[in-house]
Amino acid sequence: MSIIMKGLGLLTGKKPPKELVRDAVECLKVIAKDPEQTPVKDSKQQKASEDCGKLLSGIKQLLLGNAATTEKEEPKKSDINDIAKEANDTDFLLLLVQYLEHLDFESRKDGMIIFNFLVKYQLNGRFTTVDYICEHPQMLSLLLSGYEKSEVSLLCGSMLRECFKHEILTKKMLFSCEDVYKLFIYVDNSNFEMQSDAFVTFKELLTSRHKAIVAEFLETNFDKFFTEYNNLLNSKNYVTKRQSLKILGEIILDRSNFNVMSKYINDRSNLKLMMNLLLDKRKNIQFEAFHVFKVFIANPHKSAQVRDIIRLNREKLINYLRDFQTEREKDDEQFLEEKSQLISILLNEKDTDTKENQ
Repeated sequence: MSIIMKGLGLLTGKKPPKELVRDAVECLKVIAKDPEQTPVKDSKQQKASEDCGKLLSGIKQLLLGNAATTEKEEPKKSDINDIAKEANDTDFLLLLVQYLEHLDFESRKDGMIIFNFLVKYQLNGRFTTVDYICEHPQMLSLLLSGYEKSEVSLLCGSMLRECFKHEILTKKMLFSCEDVYKLFIYVDNSNFEMQSDAFVTFKELLTSRHKAIVAEFLETNFDKFFTEYNNLLNSKNYVTKRQSLKILGEIILDRSNFNVMSKYINDRSNLKLMMNLLLDKRKNIQFEAFHVFKVFIANPHKSAQVRDIIRLNREKLINYLRDFQTEREKDDEQFLEEKSQLISILLNEKDTDTKENQ
């Protein structure tokens, strides 16, 4: 008899919450014995996968309430507390993340919903699931590796972003997860759907919350991080290049990242990269590059190496900016104003250099 049939009444909600979690764990452990799921129709693993799906549906109903009934059943706090505690005690979420891909489509979605619910849920005033993930940081690496599996990539992305709402998990990902740099690979994926979701996660991690933690990470790992980042800007993939430019603009213009910005815009190789991107044939790439390039020009404390490059190319830059995407000027007053300011700065610096040489 399968696990799902032990103790009748699961689908009517009569099975205790803790027992649902324990039975789901047993199913996942059966799947773990044959994670490749050899295609035998009546195999124990296949049956365990089916049973696990029904158990996950039952757990989800207890957490969210059952809207399928005539009168919506509201979730009971005692049931939720029991599930949250049992999930931690039995390694339920760790096993769920490990073997999510071996469940069917609906069960995977239920697993994601359960995970996200428990990450945001407080038990006795504590985010106990967050504490659990901190004690089992390999879960973050497992979720990140979900971007290598099309079946679960979007679900794992959603779960990662739920984790990043908590400062301590953001810090764990940035400072303790060696796989964090794999995000640079995932955002350059040729699969558009997976790539787009990876960029949402990438942006959420680096720009949305916990800015002091991100600034510390970027300052501590500046050379490694921006070497990888500039590789994205040189990618042949249009989406990769455009989205990377957008996020870079957000990073360096954020006040929390002032030290990072100062170091980035005083590097001549970064300026050369932006100047080359301004010459890209695609106007959207040019436009995004402009919003990073303007920071180099507006910087009142340019390094000598950056000042030299600007001096050598000043006339070309002035002429280029005067004709740069003039069709945008009617509908984008801010763009026109910023472009005019850059031209003015370049002209003033030209006059200053002329006086110094007289």
